[in-house]
Amino acid sequence: MDQPFKLYNTLTRAKELFQPIVPGKAGLYVCGPTVYSDAHLGHARPAITFDVLYRYLMHLGYKVRYVRNITDVGHLEDELEETGEDKITKKARIEQLEPMEVVQKYMNTFHKNMADLNTLNPSIEPRASGHIIEQQEMISQILKNGFAYEANGSVYFDVEKYNRDHHYGKLSGRNLDDILHNTRQLEGTDEKKNPFDFALWKKASPEHIMQWPSLWSAGFPGWHLECSAMSTKYLGDVFDIHGGGMDLQFPHHECEIAQSTAALGHESVQYWMHNNMITINGQKMARSLGNFITLDELFTGNHKILQQAYSPMTIRFFILQAHYRSTVDFSNEALQAAEKGFERLMKAVAVLQKLTPSRISSVVVSNLEENCYAAMNDDLNTPIVIAHLFDGVRMINSINDGNETISATDLARLKSLYNVFVYEILGFKNEESSEGKNNELLGKVIELVLQLRMEAKNNKDWSSSDRIRNELSKIGIQVMDRKDGFEWQTI
Repeated sequence: MDQPFKLYNTLTRAKELFQPIVPGKAGLYVCGPTVYSDAHLGHARPAITFDVLYRYLMHLGYKVRYVRNITDVGHLEDELEETGEDKITKKARIEQLEPMEVVQKYMNTFHKNMADLNTLNPSIEPRASGHIIEQQEMISQILKNGFAYEANGSVYFDVEKYNRDHHYGKLSGRNLDDILHNTRQLEGTDEKKNPFDFALWKKASPEHIMQWPSLWSAGFPGWHLECSAMSTKYLGDVFDIHGGGMDLQFPHHECEIAQSTAALGHESVQYWMHNNMITINGQKMARSLGNFITLDELFTGNHKILQQAYSPMTIRFFILQAHYRSTVDFSNEALQAAEKGFERLMKAVAVLQKLTPSRISSVVVSNLEENCYAAMNDDLNTPIVIAHLFDGVRMINSINDGNETISATDLARLKSLYNVFVYEILGFKNEESSEGKNNELLGKVIELVLQLRMEAKNNKDWSSSDRIRNELSKIGIQVMDRKDGFEWQTI
């Protein structure tokens, strides 16, 4: 496979050839969750998107260090205005728990949900509260370089001064005049030079639970700072890929670029990647909007708008059916279609494993392989990969029905192709549910009945043989006789 791997860089608004800083190695940083509530469908999209990127980079032979953070301090209720309570502190107060109990509780459920979705664990999963010193050191460097100022024990980034030599807004496509026009001056924020300046360190009120000593005050870091500090700590001052949801472009990632540049004298990220949103009735699905469905609710069907439960692999298939940069609108109909699509794909994979070769091949596997890699190399175009795999499903079924033949070499290649793309790259897995176990048991019973039918045929008991076949047909089981036995399917 000689095709180049291209990724869409949000910063340049173009697809670019992936060329890592260190040949053979790739550094990937992805913004993880703020763990104050159960993970919802919106969290599944970046997790699955960057899981596929991680898997594919490794498949291409790169040694990957994948860092995904846990935000457990500093994320205030109003993200743009940086006002209100810390989200975790507020949840701790409501649930009458210690903040770190809240963190542990929802971090555990997040990890369980990620395992359900078959996402690989990151190489490193740092927590903001465990890197207070690194964040303070970065603040000190930004102050030393003249891009921040202290006010009443808090430290703010001086956006206007930074913008004289740099472009604050380059990632999101905004300019400072637009940002100023759309930023409200709130009561109590007059300690800032400008309303669009953002906090690097916030002085804590006496009743604020999570606070640490610093040169400026007892307080806590701003939300944006953790990712600048932790990404460069584990991936170096310049690293390959930074990913996250499109809703993080502004202000979070815009602030990251400014902080890192102000502290280090240069930008840290080569490729910025952003997945688009999952919407519900055209509106972004988010906890802040109250229109979210948790992953556990999806898996159990326990939500008023769900018509049924949807398995983790159905959710994964649903998300990968769309390109990561396009929106995906939730509906029961879309999830039910994804469920059928996933079942059809996995059924074909099971059939493929049982196929035997012929001496002469009428099937060409190389084109299918080339097409799948071309789609992955074109900015992780998973819906096109899935479409090509379904082209292969038609081929598999045709071979199984005896309409086409395949050589031993091509059959081995086809099996390898599906193993690589279905399991290794797209990250699907065979699911075992109570329904699946019941179906497996039913299958064994049908196989036993059909073995009895074979014995009847061998004994020339045509009446019993026909009766078994006809009775099975009445309950939706179609029997197909083959030269070497039989097959059956539901109808």
